[in-house]
Order: sequence, then C-alpha cells, then structure tokens
Amino acid sequence: MGASLWGVGRARSTLRPPPACFPPQLPTSRASQIPRAPSPPPHLSRACARAPRDLKLDTVEKIVEDFASDMALNPFSSGTRLRDMIRAIRASKTAAEERAVVRRECAAIRTAISERGQEGLRHRNMAKLMFIHMLGYPTHFGQMECLKLIAAAGYPEKRIGYLGLMLLLDERQEVLMLVTNSLKQDLNHSSPFIVGLALCALGNICSAEMARDLAPEVEKLLRSRDVNTKKKAALCSVRIVRKVPDLAENFICLAASLLKEKHHGVLISAVQLCTELCKASKDALEYLRKNCIEGLVRILRDVSNSSYAPEYDVAGISDPFLHIRVLKLMRMLGQGDTDCSEYMNDILAQVATKTESNKNAGNAILYECVETIMGIEATSGLRVLAINILGRFLSNRDNNIRYVALNILMRAITVDTQAVQRHRVTILECVKDADASIRKRALELVFLLVNDTNVKPLTKELVDYLDVADPDFKEDLTAKICSITEKFSQEKLWYLDQMFKVLSLAGNHVKDDVWHALIVVISNASELQGYAVRSLYMALRAYSEQGSLLRVAVWCIGEYGEMLVNNLGMLEAEPPITVTESDAVDAVELGFNCYSADVTTRSMCLVALLKLSSRFPSMSERIKQIVAQNKENMVLELQQRSIEFGSIIQRHQSIRSSLLERMPVLDEAAYLVKRASATQATIPSYKPASGVTPGDLKIPNGVAKPAAAPLVDLLDLSSDDAPVTSTSATPNDFLQDLLGIGGTNLSTAGAPSASTDILMDLLSIGSSPSQNGLLDSSSPAQEKKPFSAVPQVVSLVPEPMDLLGSLSSSASSSAGTKSSTIVPQAADLLDGLSASTSVSGIDDACPSITAFQSATLKIVFDLRKQLGKPQETTIHATFTNLTSTTYTDFIFQAAVPKFIQLRLDPASGNVVPASGKGSVTQGFSVTNNQHGQKPLAMRIRMSYKVNGEDRLEQGQVSNFPPGL
Repeated sequence: MGASLWGVGRARSTLRPPPACFPPQLPTSRASQIPRAPSPPPHLSRACARAPRDLKLDTVEKIVEDFASDMALNPFSSGTRLRDMIRAIRASKTAAEERAVVRRECAAIRTAISERGQEGLRHRNMAKLMFIHMLGYPTHFGQMECLKLIAAAGYPEKRIGYLGLMLLLDERQEVLMLVTNSLKQDLNHSSPFIVGLALCALGNICSAEMARDLAPEVEKLLRSRDVNTKKKAALCSVRIVRKVPDLAENFICLAASLLKEKHHGVLISAVQLCTELCKASKDALEYLRKNCIEGLVRILRDVSNSSYAPEYDVAGISDPFLHIRVLKLMRMLGQGDTDCSEYMNDILAQVATKTESNKNAGNAILYECVETIMGIEATSGLRVLAINILGRFLSNRDNNIRYVALNILMRAITVDTQAVQRHRVTILECVKDADASIRKRALELVFLLVNDTNVKPLTKELVDYLDVADPDFKEDLTAKICSITEKFSQEKLWYLDQMFKVLSLAGNHVKDDVWHALIVVISNASELQGYAVRSLYMALRAYSEQGSLLRVAVWCIGEYGEMLVNNLGMLEAEPPITVTESDAVDAVELGFNCYSADVTTRSMCLVALLKLSSRFPSMSERIKQIVAQNKENMVLELQQRSIEFGSIIQRHQSIRSSLLERMPVLDEAAYLVKRASATQATIPSYKPASGVTPGDLKIPNGVAKPAAAPLVDLLDLSSDDAPVTSTSATPNDFLQDLLGIGGTNLSTAGAPSASTDILMDLLSIGSSPSQNGLLDSSSPAQEKKPFSAVPQVVSLVPEPMDLLGSLSSSASSSAGTKSSTIVPQAADLLDGLSASTSVSGIDDACPSITAFQSATLKIVFDLRKQLGKPQETTIHATFTNLTSTTYTDFIFQAAVPKFIQLRLDPASGNVVPASGKGSVTQGFSVTNNQHGQKPLAMRIRMSYKVNGEDRLEQGQVSNFPPGL
C-alpha cells in the first residue's frame, strides 16, 4: 500500500503544470542546444510567475540557458536526485573522491536548509542525508529537517521524516522531545497509514519519557479494528513495557484479549507482548497463567492442524514463527507450575510427533518444543520423547542441529540421566566429529555421562581415540580423561594403567597437577611401585619425547631404581624384564639430553642421577661424570645443581646414603585437599588482584592457606615458572630441591634467594653462613635478620628436619673432620644442623575482634600482622547467621579511606547456614599508607536474601586494635 501511495506522490509531481512564463514549445534550433536539466528551483518559478505575459522569447531562452549552465557547473546541488548522487558515489575510484562527493552534497544540503526556500526538495534532501548516514558520515545537521517533515501534512513527507527520525536520531538525544507532540497528533490521525508510521517510529526510538506520555494513545490503538494498526500497536507496547515496566499492568488485559484474534500477524505480536509482560511483572505472569493458557493451546492446535495457506507456509510448515513464539510463552508460563504444565502435555506431545524433521523449519519447531518440555513440569514419558528427538538430531548431517542437540542434552542429563545414557554410542561418535565445536561439546557431555558402571568402557573409547585425535583437541581430551580416571577409579592398578597410557600418547598435554597427583598415588601404593617403575621405563623407551611421562619416569627411576633392576614387586600377570644398572642410568641420561626437556625436567634428571649414585654404587663414577658435564651450563639452575650434587658424590660419601634415602610416603588426602583448593582459587571468573601472584594458592574463600603437612609441599610443583620472590618460602623448600621440582627464576638463581633454601645453602660450597641466611642461635643478629627479605608466612616444620637428623649425630664427626681441610664453612654448617633447628619469621597474631553484630548476623575479624611490614594487615572474616533461616546470595563489601589500600579475596561461599551451624569466611588485606599517623577505619555492607527477599545491613568497624 505504501508503494502505491508513493507512486501517487510521484504522479502528482510529474503532472504539475509548468510555470506560466514558459512557452508551450521552443524553437527546434534553440531547444536542441539546451541541455536537459531538472525542474527549475522554486525561486526561479516565482520569478517567472511574476514576469509579464508579453515577456520576449529571447529573455526566456536566456533564463533557461543560465539555469542549465548553473546545473552544469554544480551537478551536486541540492536539486539532484538521490539516484544521481548514488551513481556519483559509486563512480568514485578512491575514498578521497567519495569524501569529496559527500562533502559537496552535504554543503549543498546545508545551503538549501539555510535558505528555507526549497520546500519541495526537503524530502529529497532528507533521503540523500539518510544514504550519507548509512555510509558513516555525520548528518546531525539534518535532524531538525526530520521534525519539519514529520510536521508536514502529506503522507510522503511524513514517511521520509519518520524514516529519517529512526535512522538519524536515537532515544538519548534531547531533540527527540520536540517530536512528542507530533507523534501524539499522528497517533490520533484518521489515516491508518499515518498512524502506522507513528507507531513504527515510537516502537523504534521510544524513551521512558515518551513511553509515559504516549502510552494512553497506544492502549487506545490496541482496541482498533484495523489488524495492521493492532499489530503495530502491540509491538510498540513491547517497547513501552521494556522502557517502563511499571506500565505493564495497563496492557495485561489488552494483551490477553489479542490472543483471541485470527490474524497471524496480530497473534505473533500479542504473544510477544505477553512474553514481555511476564518478564516485567509477576502479577502479569500469574494473570496470564490463569486466563491465557487455554488460548495458547488453542492457537497451537489450530496452527498445527491448519491446512495449506500460501501466505503462512514455510517449506510445507504452517507459520513456524507463530509455533515458536507460542512455545516460548508456554515454557515461561509452565515453568514451576504443575497445573499449567499438565494442561500443555497433550498439545506438546502432538507437536513433537506430528512435526516433520526433514525441513529446517520443522527442526526449529521441534527444538523449541524440546526446550519447552525440558523447561516445564512435564511427565517422564514426555521427557523421554524429547530426548529421543535430540537423539535423532545427533544423526542429522547439519552440524548446527547436532551442536544444538548436544547443548540441550547437557542440560537434560540433570533431569533424566537414563534417557540420555541410551544415546551414549551416538554421543561418542560425535567426539570423533570433524567439527571442533561439536567435538568439544560432545566431550563435555561424555564427561557428564560417566558413572561407576560405565567408566571403564567410556575411558577405553576415549583413550583409543586419543592416539588419532587432532593436536588441537588433545589438550581438552587429555584433561577430561585424567579427570574421569581420578574421579571414578576404584582400583589403583587400573588408574595407573590409564594414566600411563595418557602420558605415553599425550604427555605434552598433561597439566602439572595431574602428574603431581600421579606421583603421590605411586608413593602411597607400595605394592605397585615396582610395577609402576617398570611400566614407566618401558613407556619411556618408546615415547621419550612426552614431557610429563619423562618427568614421572625419571622420578620413579630415581626413587625405585633397585626395584627396576631386581624385578621386585612383580605382579602375577606381569612379564619379567631385564634391566641393568647401566640401562637405568642410560634412561635418565636420555631424558636429560632430550631436545624437548625444559629446566624442571633436567633438574629432576640430575636429582634422579644423584639418587642412583647411592642406589648403584658401581655407577657412581659414571654418574659423577654426567653431572660434571653441566658445571658450566648456561642455565644457572642446572649449573648450581651440578656443582652441589658433584660435591655430595665426591666429598660426602658418609652422609650420602642417609641424605638420599627414599622419599617418605606422601599424605595423599592432604595433597588432594590442597589441589582442590588451588583449582578453585584459579577459576576463570576470579581475577586475582595485582598483589597476588600465580603461585599463591588460595582456598575458595580467599583466606590464606593453612599450614599443610610438610611432606605435602614435596610435590608443590605449581611454581615451576614463577619467580622465587613471588612464592611462599617455607623451611621444607630444601626437600623440593632434592626432588628437582622447585624451579627457580634464572634471573635470581645466582644471587642469595629471598626465600632461603636451607639444604642448598648448607651445600653451597665456599659461601659463608651470613650469605646463606643462617646465623648462630646465640648471635644477636638472628633476631634482626629473618630468613626472608620479603614478608612471608612461614611454618615450623620439624618433620623434614627429622629426615636429616642423622647429619648431626653419627655423621657429624667424620663430616666435620673430612671437610674442615677443604671447605671449612660447609663443614661447620653440616655440623651445626640439628633436629631442633627453629625458624623465625612467624606472623604476629593480633587479637580477634567482633567487627559487627546485630540480631541477625555476627562478623568476627581475625587479624594478623606480617613481620617487617607493620603497615600491612591480613584479616580473616567469619560470618555467622544468628537466625533460623538460611541466608542466600550473601555478598560482603568494604570501603576504606583513600590512604588505605584494600584487596578482597573471594568468599568461601554465598550461603550462610541458619542458627550458627556453619559460617562463610572471606579473607582480605589492608595496607595503611599512613601507619602510625592515622588509625585503620572501615565501613562494611552485607547483602543477602531471606526466602527470596533482599536484605541489606551495614555498619562501621571502629574497634580495630591500636597500631594497625
């Protein structure tokens, strides 16, 4: 209809009679010389109209020639047509030419606007401005012209004006306020076409103020008899409800009445309006549940059973858009409502069974139907039907459909696991798909499908595929296999076999914490240590380029080398192998010389060689030569280890056997707790503060990690690549160096380390005790100079000292005598080490305070000061619920003055149990930059929910102890 009206407008302009001053016909000889040009501008027409009737022909020809020459000199004047400007822009060969054309045209339009004389060309200028705006050039100078066109009486001018309004302006511009009155007049216009223009504009750029002013007019138009007006009014109402949710109650009854219409356009608009009302108001949701569910079922049944209608047919499906809109609204109404869901079951089953799946439109309806079934309180049979539809989707050749099916199955597994398990084979095939997105999503779904009964066959399938998987996919696949194996392993032997396969096939993709955990398991499985070292030795010979395999293998060979050579701990079905002492040393040397080995791996190889020198005395000389080859290594870490280990082999024969004893059994439970804490502290959504280094381990609530068992730190390999000064230094770091797993920063390895390594300082040949950070217990300087140059949390750990207690008893005399003539400093250090050695530098604990207490909540602050930095305070907050109702969505916030720096760590959870049966903890640290001048001050705020209702409490902490 708009096109026909636009044609009428054009016809009027073409049938306009020429000005009276132009003769009906020009002489042929002169007319042929005049170029064709657009109609003269209005000021020329008015001049001609005022001319006398008896104007001479020569004067008329002169006027026409002048006008034609003006047009020839300025082809981009405001009188040019839109198509001519587009043609000129497209003809531009460079961006500079295009900008020149646009610049000249914009200048001509500005001139036309300022002259205010070319009223008939205003809509043409606006059309050109809109095209220029779509090219990305500024057109703000034409905004007022839009308002003038909107205020015009004609439909063509209003159409261009409203189109320009929607393109050139948005709801944030103040000039939009000027159009509110025009919109109100056009909404009450007698012509449905002008009313439609106003509704379209209001639905696109409506602001909150305009919504409040014009909502009554839109409500009135929802009762109109014209279906197009109703449809546009409903869509405009959607915009109004989004901008001003308080107006939702005005449209509830009108939206419900529109669901009784027959026209599909009105129905789609009404369903969309109902959906928006449900989002904006709980009252609207309850009203529509009671009054509209029958109408929605009727609409869905009618459109499903309707015969062929050309205007609504899409690939043989009758109006799939209406199908989908109705299904989305039904899902929203049925969610959490058993009665509504029961009323929908029959029609949903009908749609799920009757809709054809060989067309994309049908698949879209089935997808939305499955989403609705999974979102409402449907029966178990209906859910099984929906999951079977998803199983058919997995066999579709379209990658998009398969990806969508995998996404829904991941949510459906929490609803009906058994129904999803029936499609396990098809899901496993998707893991091997060529599309990377489908592979990744299918792997995540397989991980959710694993349980105690199917873990072995599923793991076997994944491990078999690991050998042929793409390199880009191996990292994700390896992580999932390792996680499945650790989580569901019931036998340690099966766990070791699967981990050895993964290390052999994708050892370069295994994360550090995985092979750390494997070493802990091997350390605790005394009956499987022989089997493990033999299996790893055989795997190392075939897959020496796998980094993680190499690390685990050299560690086991260093610890259990005699079991490898003597075939100790053989299992019943295990075939014996022949390995000599030289073969074991060759394996470690091969790992050290591997081109892909990093500093940590080579450090572990050196430690393994040092241990083998004690287990295989006949190979000591060869091992000493291998170690000595690295005394001039460019890597300071390897150079230092080679010098120190060579000294142990050559000069400390008497203490070597006790020094290099087998590692004690590691505390597996404590390590798993520590690993889980470290994993939760590094979740993607948590962004550490600038003062936190990647090596700092945090438990979920962000509180400083409690002192773990000393032997747990033996495999704390998370700091391989972290600088020394950024990791917590504890006295048992020397045991990490014994294992070759405490990697240090190359830039600081040659200097005295801030976190002093006790045993390596003991073995630092030629260094003085003061350089090593160890002072005599009677020296007064010991109190002034702690071990660490950087304040750290240090724990007293006598157990590792006991491991080397023999150094101060039976070995002290011989070591002291033999070493005194060569390196007296080292000898003194070895003689002075005893099991009672104490470590200074413990945190200065402050008394706990009750920071906040009300009738509902209690907050206790545990304060700690770090020695050496009095301005820093670490606070551990404990939140206790004093009521009988559980608090959910708990959030703690704190504010401090500008001279105090605050860093909050994540909380341990967001649910505070009732009646003080549990608590939530959160750690944070404050730095008082004006320590000693101004006291510590803090304001706190706690927000939480009680039975879904928001609660807020706040207060000020003013009882901090003095000196903070």
